[in-house]
Amino acid sequence: MTNPTATHRPRRWLSSVTGALRFLVHSNLFISLATVSVVVTTVVLAGLPLDPLPFFIVFAVTMFVYTVNRFTDIEEDERNVPRRAAFTRRYGRLWLAAGVVLYLGSIALAVALGVPGAGYLVLPLVVALLYSTGGLKRVFLVKNLVVGAAWGLLPLGVGYYYQQLWTIEVLFLAGYVTAMITIAAVIFDVKDIEGDREEGIATVPNTLGLRWTRLLSQAANVVVAAAVVALVRTGVVSVDFLVVLAMNGYVGAYIPFATPDRGPLFYGFIVDGEHVFLAALVVALEVAVW
Repeated sequence: MTNPTATHRPRRWLSSVTGALRFLVHSNLFISLATVSVVVTTVVLAGLPLDPLPFFIVFAVTMFVYTVNRFTDIEEDERNVPRRAAFTRRYGRLWLAAGVVLYLGSIALAVALGVPGAGYLVLPLVVALLYSTGGLKRVFLVKNLVVGAAWGLLPLGVGYYYQQLWTIEVLFLAGYVTAMITIAAVIFDVKDIEGDREEGIATVPNTLGLRWTRLLSQAANVVVAAAVVALVRTGVVSVDFLVVLAMNGYVGAYIPFATPDRGPLFYGFIVDGEHVFLAALVVALEVAVW
């Protein structure tokens, strides 16, 4: 005879895991971890010394910017991601307060420690406001490029902090991150096809259709991978940078499954988790070499 308790236990466990992941995504903790992962990858591949300050600054800025974006996009989220909108309405002010404290704290700490370019920490706020309220996201493909460029600034910021801005390693990672996040941003728009169409926002998915969006995104992914291989073969960057191809494989694996009916865990955890995956692999290989 089947034990009902034993039958329901895996379901409760799965429900608990799903709830925890949804919390990480909706609270912006996971996306903040993703941007910190870009810092990890940059520090390790560029051979820079470990310093906790850049990690804290990037985490704090990401938490603040993305929480602000949750409020500016709440009407769209009501249609596209209702659970996220409900989370924002219920807990958003608490997370916004935490984001403000972290953001202002990171600026104050950077100024107090005399971090070079501390004044540039106001730029993420400016970009977020222009993106959310300045109309940038309504221009076809521009919003994806803005998101990609914003993430591409992370390796540049790390290089600037360590006074290694113009090294080929930092510049390579800035270009790579920009390209891959732009592709991810296009895929992210798949979940919002109907909502963006109602808002009059022209995106790649609601303009070209789902099939062409996935085909073009996959083609762009292959082009980026080919560029990485070419740069390694010509000696521009070392063979160590071939590790980033793992992320191209990761992206290539999730693109075919991007559909409007996929939930926030697909887009907020799997898609946004690409840099967490890459950083974990980079660190694992670094430890293995030791």
